[in-house]
Amino acid sequence: MKQNIAIVDYNMGNLASVQNALSKLGQRSVIESDPEKFLEYDKLILPGVGAFGDAMEHLHERNMIDAIKAYAKSGKYMFGICLGMQLLFESSQEFGSNEGLGLIKGQVEAFNTKKFSEPLKVPHMGWNRMFTKEHPLFNGLDDNHYLYFVHSFHAVCDNEDDIIGRTVYGYEFTSSVAKDNVLGIQPHPEKSHNNGLKILENFINL
Repeated sequence: MKQNIAIVDYNMGNLASVQNALSKLGQRSVIESDPEKFLEYDKLILPGVGAFGDAMEHLHERNMIDAIKAYAKSGKYMFGICLGMQLLFESSQEFGSNEGLGLIKGQVEAFNTKKFSEPLKVPHMGWNRMFTKEHPLFNGLDDNHYLYFVHSFHAVCDNEDDIIGRTVYGYEFTSSVAKDNVLGIQPHPEKSHNNGLKILENFINL
């Protein structure tokens, strides 16, 4: 049976590219801006590109914060992508202290560019490995898979059990999380060719 998937429209995401990737998999999706309709969908995708504080402000202005939290409590699967994953956390240091959705314990921090003799270049942009735990989201991925990243901040997860993917850029950071039905991934699966499409397909099939 085909799933009915909503892509949250809060004016901060690459919505069309996510929808196009789902279409390639034969999956119908709706770019949804009405929070009262979220619970009507089988699954929810929270994309995002831009600054954490701006994103939370947009969600607040559109009355989406409580609706997203209610969706998480419903037990249905939701998936944060890039900034959307970061929003799942409790807070972010990006341009001051900003409160997040609080669905995953932890915070979002800037890359420590001065940790090494040659400072890290930010944003972290391009193709990189993600070292994964066994999880249905990663079924069937190539052993040596690379995914596409663009970000200057990264998640710091409080609970080791919530981390299902790690990536090394100068040092190791959390690049994918899962807490029950709430999932998140830092790279862009919709821009990561076959392996990215496989991750999206696995999400559809959860």
